[in-house]
Amino acid sequence: MNVTTLHDPGHRETLWELEAAFDRGDLVSVFGVCTVDYEGRAASSLGAGARLVVLKPDGTALVHTDEGRKPVNWQPPGCEHRAAVRDGRLRVRSVRSTPDETLDVRFSDVQHVAAYDVTGGRAVDVAGTEADLKARVLDEPSLVEPGFEPLETERETDAGPVDVFGRDADGNPVVVELKRRRVGPDAVGQLSRYVSAVGREEPDGTTVRGVLVAPSVTDRAAELLADEQLDHVAAEPPSEPPSGRGGAESPAAPGGEPGGTGE
Repeated sequence: MNVTTLHDPGHRETLWELEAAFDRGDLVSVFGVCTVDYEGRAASSLGAGARLVVLKPDGTALVHTDEGRKPVNWQPPGCEHRAAVRDGRLRVRSVRSTPDETLDVRFSDVQHVAAYDVTGGRAVDVAGTEADLKARVLDEPSLVEPGFEPLETERETDAGPVDVFGRDADGNPVVVELKRRRVGPDAVGQLSRYVSAVGREEPDGTTVRGVLVAPSVTDRAAELLADEQLDHVAAEPPSEPPSGRGGAESPAAPGGEPGGTGE
């Protein structure tokens, strides 16, 4: 594996290395003092601070601080990484067009840059994920209820992507939220927001139903489901990945809305 590292580089030196690394398809990390701004489905801004920025050749961008496992800002795969020097600062942007989102990181001081020629080792056999549970629902729609017909996965709404969207035997829209573990009130709130968002997209008077698919729920979550007139189906992901699937992303992420601020 080829590795290029720069210690305390100037902005121009960093720019040249970033442009070469992007062309090579390298995995890049940049550490220094920077500000971070995101514009897209929402907007967020972080003041100056020391942070680690990871730029992957698939277009993923991650901004980490010294705390927590989740990035404080991020962009999903499919972005284009760009770099420039403007107004005495190094500017690194990760941009995608569908939807229109930009993560803008501006470094006042760069302390370390590394570019890695990483290949292989991408396949990970992971079982018991939400992706496995989704595959189970799509293979066996009656798991949700008899007559359920899944129509879309990751349907975009103004509240975020819906895991599975479909219609029941009577033609009513159904929002399905998937959880691989026992869940509490937060999951009910999430499902309620998705149901409301889909309701705003449907014709007036349409009844949008919500179903939470999870192994179990807390007592408080069960109370909220009843209050919100939402349903719960007890189901777990399969113990083995579906055949033909080489691996899966670990449950994470994309922590936060796409492109948004993590917790």
